[in-house]
Amino acid sequence: MAVAFVFPGQGSQDVGMGRELAQAFGAAREVFEEVDEVLSQNLSQIMWEGPKETLTLTENAQPALMAVSMAVMRVLEQEKGFSLKDKVKFVAGHSLGEYSALAAAGAFSLADAARLLKLRGQVMQAAVPVGKGAMSALLGVGIDVARKVADAAAGGDVCQIANDNEPSQVVLSGDRSALDRVPEVGKKFGVRRAVPLPVSAPFHCSLMQPAADAMAEALEHVEVKSPVVPVVANVIGRPITDPADIKKRLVEQVTGTVRWRECVTYMTANGVTDIYEIGAGKVLSGLVKRTEKTLNTASLGCPAEFDAVLVQLNG
Repeated sequence: MAVAFVFPGQGSQDVGMGRELAQAFGAAREVFEEVDEVLSQNLSQIMWEGPKETLTLTENAQPALMAVSMAVMRVLEQEKGFSLKDKVKFVAGHSLGEYSALAAAGAFSLADAARLLKLRGQVMQAAVPVGKGAMSALLGVGIDVARKVADAAAGGDVCQIANDNEPSQVVLSGDRSALDRVPEVGKKFGVRRAVPLPVSAPFHCSLMQPAADAMAEALEHVEVKSPVVPVVANVIGRPITDPADIKKRLVEQVTGTVRWRECVTYMTANGVTDIYEIGAGKVLSGLVKRTEKTLNTASLGCPAEFDAVLVQLNG
């Protein structure tokens, strides 16, 4: 058995996430307290009590999801005696989840990950005026067809591939004017459905360049160490370990495509048999299974799941 840990991105948040962890484990509680202190914000209260609209704000959802993932990791390592370095071959995260993966692998401190994600949420939101951008998921087609749809719908506006999630789900991002053309254009290319996403900004496209510039500036002042486990990077679909390369890829990720399907395929091709989703929700487990049906998947985000998962991991 070869194991990879994956960490969820935006959209996996839900009011109440992490509360059971904090109630059950002191190590988890310490993570939430540290993130609250670092951000000078009672983020844990927003996570546990809502309102949902406040939690869903990009600047809150991003550090909140990372905090839940890191709470799980702290419990595993400090209370359950689990060693990421000894037991896990790769880590990867979807969009903001890449920061969680890097923090789990020791490249970032928890405090730096929280500060960076708070800023990332703020600058991504501020990069494009509300209402100007949009995102849409294409269902039933792969990356090659999605490129043709994006090119045909652009019409001089921005329409680019944001996420290559799995063989039959690709997300487009860009100007709302172009995304409004996607459903009609998609029909000509066999798109089963084009689903507008409830997001506040057009992530992972060139409109995010101001946010990328801000993250480049912020990352210059952050210490990044070599991760104890290779991190499979979103924008290249293969592992990164060099601190300078990590910073470079995180900046590219703001405007670049999240190549999640390729990340999963790479890990499978390099021996991974079992993938565990660490943190809130089960979104990535579904994407993983639809990409590589032979993989075993499990999620670990609440106290009730620890014992069974640890039996598997230590087996």
